[in-house]
Parts: sequence; structure tokens; C-alpha cells
Amino acid sequence: MNSDQYDHFQQQFDPDWRHETARRKPGKARSPKKSEQQIIQELADETIGLEGGFNTTYTPARYEAGFLRDSTRPFFDQELITDILAQVKGGKEASVYRCAAHELTGKKLLAAKVYRPRQFRNLRNDKMYREGRNIIKADGRPAKKSDHRLMRALNKKSNFGVQVSHTSWLMHEFQTLYQLHKAGASVPEPLATSDNAILMDYVGDERRAAPTLNEIGLASGEAEALFHKVIHNITLMLERGWIHGDLSAYNILYWEGDITLIDFPQVADCAGNSQAHFILQRDVTRVCAYFAGQGVRCDAQSITRQLWQHYSPVDEQDRLADWSRQEYDEE
Repeated sequence: MNSDQYDHFQQQFDPDWRHETARRKPGKARSPKKSEQQIIQELADETIGLEGGFNTTYTPARYEAGFLRDSTRPFFDQELITDILAQVKGGKEASVYRCAAHELTGKKLLAAKVYRPRQFRNLRNDKMYREGRNIIKADGRPAKKSDHRLMRALNKKSNFGVQVSHTSWLMHEFQTLYQLHKAGASVPEPLATSDNAILMDYVGDERRAAPTLNEIGLASGEAEALFHKVIHNITLMLERGWIHGDLSAYNILYWEGDITLIDFPQVADCAGNSQAHFILQRDVTRVCAYFAGQGVRCDAQSITRQLWQHYSPVDEQDRLADWSRQEYDEE
């Protein structure tokens, strides 16, 4: 895999990269001017491609063909994928497709998560998750509150404002995946984004995608270890000030004895969201409900309380007082 191929994503989402390269001042490369004939030929090639259709192994339904083509074309152009093989998950907010990876990626299969067009999406209570979060632009950078045109569009929910909100929703998921994967969390590695899709690691094989936990029963002896791994991943998120927001057995993949957490667009800000404790408790309760059914002894309220006391953004003196009260209660 070409290590330079994804540098632009590292620039967008990795603060360490920006720090390390702050003093670099590379010279500006000049591209040779194209001839009129070259420009005409490129336009002709593009037109032929658009009129010729979108030929993949997977045959999309009429309603999805247009947005699937537009959403994944950048991944073809960047030589990240060579084919769309099958749809492996369909949902109200997004669909996931198994793709043949380009040999330059060093991978065999990749997953393209394509958000459905805004008019078909049904993001319930999304306002609750957006509280305390920055608006992230398509370049991965937070929008400035001094950008009055953008803020006015968001408040008025104009077409431009809705598109900005949609882009921010997608970019929050990409950025969360990027940082969590870098921290060693059990999440797919994200490779690229387009205006409406995220390309990431695929979990499964050529025949089927990894099932979610709610679809299976765990073998005797493995449930306990996997439960602790899920709690460890919740802890990794809290250390970065994040809560998944929709964690349950429906959003945890199981493959070859291991788990992978997915679906992060609703990630909540632990410090800035007034309902953060409720959101965390709901995540932990859902996880515990599944694993209790697999024979694991777990107390959702106790786990939530300990996590919140240790990782919530409260004053250190208040945190020490909480621990003291807990120890007193246990005595």
C-alpha cells in the first residue's frame, strides 16, 4: 500500500501530523498547462462515462442507482475500489456495500457506507446528539462561528444549511473512526470520504458480511471476554470525551471470535451535551441487556456510575467526593 496515498486525510484528522509539519514550507508545484485538445478530450471522456452508466457487479435498484454512482465515484477515481459487489446492509439512514479493493490499497475487500439522500433519511432526535458538537466542513475542519453566512443558513435550514448539516454528520463519523482506530479501538479503519459516503475496512468474507451480535448466540466461555472488550472500547471513547450514542448488539459486529463497533454518526460530546449521562447510561444498559442474555453477570447502573465518575468532565474535587461517597456506601 502506498503510504502517501492517504496523507490528506491524516492532515485533516490527525492533530499530531499538523504539529509535526508546522514548520514545513514546501514549494508550490506548477502543473503544466493543458492544451485545448486535451481539455476537450477529458470532457468528452467524462461525458461518455456518465452517459454510459455505472457498470458494477451489483445491480442497484432504480431509486438508488443515481446516488450510489455519485457517492462512490470518487473512490473509483482515487483508485481505492474497482467494483461494487453487493449490498450487505440496507437502512433508513445509510446502506453498506461490499466493494472490491484496488490492489494499491493492499486490501481485498472494503466497505462503502453510503448515506441515503436527505429526503429518504430518518435521523431520529438528531438534535439531541448535535448538542455541544462543532459543525465540521467537508475538509474536516470545524466551521467558525464568525462565518455568519454559514450560521445563518444552518438556522434557517436552507438547502445550503441542510447540506452543511448533512456533511457535518458524515464527517463526525469519519473523524471519530479515524481517531478511535488510531487509539487501538475495535472499529473499522476509515480510508476516505466523499460528499455522501465513507470508505472503510470490511469485516467478513466474499460470501457474507460479519453478523451483528443480535443475530447470534455466543459460544460458552467467550461472552465474558467480549463483554469486557466492549466496555474497554466505551472507556476509550470516554477518554476522548465521546459517547457512541446508539450502542447496542445491533451495532457490534462479530467475526471469527472478535467484535467490531460500527455506526458512529450520533457520537455525543461528553462535555458539551446536557444529556450525556443519559446517553451513556442507555448505551451501557443496552450492552448489558444483550450480554446478560449470554450468561454474563453485569450491573448497568453500577458500570455507568463508575464510568461517569471517572471520565465525566467534572471538577476534580467533586470527583474525589463522589469516590469517597461510593466507598462509604460500599462499607
